[in-house]
Amino acid sequence: MTGPLNQLRIVELGHVIAGPLSAALLSDFGADVIKIESPSRTDMMRDLGPKAEDGVGVWWKTLGRNKKILSLNWKSAEGRDILRKLVEGADVLVENFRPGVLERGGVGPNTLHEWNPDLIILRVSGYGQDGPMRDVPAFGRAAEAMSGLAHLTGFTDGPPMHPGFPAADSTTGLMGALGIMLALFAREKGSARGQVVDLAVFESLLRLMDYPVPALTGANHSPRRNGLRQPMDFAPGGMFRTSDGVWLTVSAGSAETAQRLLRAVGGDALADDPRFSTLAEMSSHMTVVFDAINDFVTQRTLSEVEAEFARHDAVASRVLNVEDITTNEQICHRGDIVSVDGEKTKVIGPIPHLSATPGALRWLGRPPGADSRSILHDLGFTKERITALCEAGHVSVKDGEGTP
Repeated sequence: MTGPLNQLRIVELGHVIAGPLSAALLSDFGADVIKIESPSRTDMMRDLGPKAEDGVGVWWKTLGRNKKILSLNWKSAEGRDILRKLVEGADVLVENFRPGVLERGGVGPNTLHEWNPDLIILRVSGYGQDGPMRDVPAFGRAAEAMSGLAHLTGFTDGPPMHPGFPAADSTTGLMGALGIMLALFAREKGSARGQVVDLAVFESLLRLMDYPVPALTGANHSPRRNGLRQPMDFAPGGMFRTSDGVWLTVSAGSAETAQRLLRAVGGDALADDPRFSTLAEMSSHMTVVFDAINDFVTQRTLSEVEAEFARHDAVASRVLNVEDITTNEQICHRGDIVSVDGEKTKVIGPIPHLSATPGALRWLGRPPGADSRSILHDLGFTKERITALCEAGHVSVKDGEGTP
């Protein structure tokens, strides 16, 4: 089967995580992504983090998945001409430079839309393309701080904390893919041609965090970090450790599920206590609830807790580490961890699962310049012209490159 985006062509000028992840997510579903790297400076994700046995960075293997790699100095006159040819045949261009970089290189949105009026341009930056913080440098952690995520993570009497993965960059990659698809839908429906998707990294988390702002402005409630419990603690739950050392997260999102949870940990006496008849009343006595759950879990083994929770249809989920994830029965059944022939490294496969046009992992991140020759050939460049471009430093190719 072919992916639903198999006729979509994306030119990626992105680097690191946010922009490249947007393109990678769409590549999983068939989009033809041409990633452009400078001949003198490749994407830092090739070298960041641990390396696989073949010496290639494992983070690059997944962020570069399904992408063709063109090594091109797009800032030179010759390189700009090649970029123009690519843009003229593309649907989308992705970039996540600091604001103004494209314009200074002579390829800002006005120019790109002269080349291709139907082009969708995803522009990812720390704080957006306008506003008083437009030119302030930013990374994902700065966005996590600005969005309020760090403020709500950690213990009440401890410092704010960042999550254990690049939350801002990753959510921006997801939001960028959504923005591209929205713009493509508008183009298909005739309500817009090419347009710019202006996405600030902090905004992606801000939108997904969401509830603190209406909590403050609508209910005059300011959420605070709360350790192993929810910042607003409006429903019973938290993180608890069994007597045999296994961490569990316990949660209940409605009055009915909360009653089942209370009955599991405290019997009828706790579940029928009038203080806990509704979630609203329960929220005023959440410390009592938390302590009851904690006492129950910490005095029992994992199997004992799971058996009692199952008997009451209550929810307690084991906290998995990476080793657990790679062997988990449900994750394996869903086919969520995949690889390609001849490659030891495994990655998370295309998500979501589509019944008729599922995504596919075609290859992992390829070497610098791996597809330069074939891409230029498809653009009409002769072998001699490609050689001349390489000798002049505008392009580089990998010897012995193959077509993926």
